[in-house]
Amino acid sequence: MWQHFAQLVINGVITGTILALTGVGATLVFGIQRIANFAHGEYLTFAAYLGLILNASLGQNLIVATFGAVIGTALLALGLHYLVLRPLRGRGLVAMSLITVGIGLMLRDVVFLVAGPQIRQLAIDQSAVYDLGIVRISPGQAVAIGITLVVAPALAIFLSSTGTGKAMRAVADNRDLAAISGIDIDRIGAYVWILAGGLAGIGGILFAVVQGTFDPNLGYQVLFLIFTTVVLGGIGSAYGALVAGLVLGLIMELSTWSGLAGGLEPRFKPLLAFVTLILLLLYRPQGLFGKARVL
Repeated sequence: MWQHFAQLVINGVITGTILALTGVGATLVFGIQRIANFAHGEYLTFAAYLGLILNASLGQNLIVATFGAVIGTALLALGLHYLVLRPLRGRGLVAMSLITVGIGLMLRDVVFLVAGPQIRQLAIDQSAVYDLGIVRISPGQAVAIGITLVVAPALAIFLSSTGTGKAMRAVADNRDLAAISGIDIDRIGAYVWILAGGLAGIGGILFAVVQGTFDPNLGYQVLFLIFTTVVLGGIGSAYGALVAGLVLGLIMELSTWSGLAGGLEPRFKPLLAFVTLILLLLYRPQGLFGKARVL
């Protein structure tokens, strides 16, 4: 039983870290650009298929595929910002949110048309298992752990110690005050789209290797969990998203533990995330680390 518990903790940390990384990009986009980007999940799908092309079709290793997915998805996010979202800025929160829904649908349809609905897999042996004694991990999980051990601390250092990272947090916290203090809001806005796209690229690759297989619905399936992470952490709070993603991942995985009144069936894990979100909105609508504000 306790071996199963330890395994669920590892699985929860992996899932939670991926949600945290993708949630940081989504929450900063909302905090800085005031856009609830419902196309964010499709960025993950785009990244997974770009990694598939580089890894399975062109024979590149996962490191090269990951870098390619990060760069490609960052450019996609930046391009859509300049071509669509920036020219339409000022149309209101609801209108901009609906526009991102349309962008997401178009991206998903393009992936369906180009790649087809077939289930895909990166060139990694998912049948192998690494036995670490009390827990066992798959090659995909090992890759995810390796990437997150590098990316998560680097992201935290970037946000806390660099001028650009501090400026992003300042704009997300109080846009008007940041502008008065001399921060170039438009430049920071472009940077945040690059960051959000890059993190979505990492998230797309990580979900693809951890799940083992994926299809064009990959991003659509995890979009709700990403936005749950954003709301739990506090909209606009990067550190809140990091913590909330980890907490949400652990809650979902540990809820299936047999020692917890028999545990939930795995198919009910998204439902548990939804219940958690409702309870938080009832008792702390600003999220764990957010500030009460009028949007």
